[in-house]
Amino acid sequence: MTTMLAARAHDAASAPVVEEVPVPEPSSGEVIVKVESAGLAPGMMSLLKMGAFKQLPTILGHEMSGVVSEVGPDVPGFTGGERVRVHPQLSCGRCVYCRSDRENMCAQYAVIGHAAFSNGRLPLYERYHDGGLAEYVRVPFWLLDRLPNNVSFDVGAKVHDLGNAVRILKECHLPTAATVVITAATGTMGTASVKFARQFGIGRLILVGRSDERLKDVEKLAEADGIPVDSIATENLPEGWEANSGLTGAIRRLAPRGVDAVLDYVPVGPITAHAMASLATGGVLAHMGGNTVPVPIPPVAIMGNCWRFVGTKGNTRNDVVDVLKLLKIGAVNVDGLITHHFPLAETVTAIQDMQQRTKPMWMTIVHP
Repeated sequence: MTTMLAARAHDAASAPVVEEVPVPEPSSGEVIVKVESAGLAPGMMSLLKMGAFKQLPTILGHEMSGVVSEVGPDVPGFTGGERVRVHPQLSCGRCVYCRSDRENMCAQYAVIGHAAFSNGRLPLYERYHDGGLAEYVRVPFWLLDRLPNNVSFDVGAKVHDLGNAVRILKECHLPTAATVVITAATGTMGTASVKFARQFGIGRLILVGRSDERLKDVEKLAEADGIPVDSIATENLPEGWEANSGLTGAIRRLAPRGVDAVLDYVPVGPITAHAMASLATGGVLAHMGGNTVPVPIPPVAIMGNCWRFVGTKGNTRNDVVDVLKLLKIGAVNVDGLITHHFPLAETVTAIQDMQQRTKPMWMTIVHP
């Protein structure tokens, strides 16, 4: 075979297309992975439109797992046929961030099949920008993680999102039996965070989302793990809640002393500010939603309440190692988070369904 199907973006304004492209060949230190499962990320198209994809055209998709198909020269430790997931995050490996479990802050930080977050030179991204929404992907061998036998390719493809959930939970430094708010709780990151709540000793969850019906489904995830849970649907808040701190009041009615932490995945709107105002003294809001709306909270309130606002993006290799260990021993089961499957030829339809948000799509997998 000399060509393969791949979902490619040609520019920031146009929709991706599924087309025939050459099958990649490995050079020194590289492997070819036959993709079995590739995940779809909700924010992918927004970042594309923002110009964050610095190499176009490109094959999309940063969440992927499969089987080692071909091994190039100078590749130690891997042979054909091994089940693997690809760690998509690229970094220099030498800076102070890379040497201290913070490679998501590296100046060369970029993501295979996804966005780059620096205006400087990105030598790894220049070579490895093509992602996993394809039949095959070429990657450096050091980005491979072996999948435990009990971890499916579907779950392996979503380890990146699971690692993101672990990263944001680590950044909170939660007290024992913490009360935690999760915003955008019906999305990919919200549901992933619910599944790891017990591992971080969370004592109670308050879920925030738009739809009461969809929140009920997420509540079941927490209840299955024995975690007390409440939810707040913004569709049920009084008219004008956005302007009068209606969400803050609703959270405070459930947690009068305030909440210990907020895991904030909201991409736009006032929810971030409302949730932060619900924090208890010493509480933390950790944000991974990319919200563009300023938070109108005066510094004196942050000072007086000893609040912390933590911004974080992506994960680290240690985070995904932790995830794989938990999956291997059965401490966390996330199979139920994967709700939709599409063939590679229908990738554009899958992206459209995900963007329209008319279906409760927690995690979506594309199969080449």
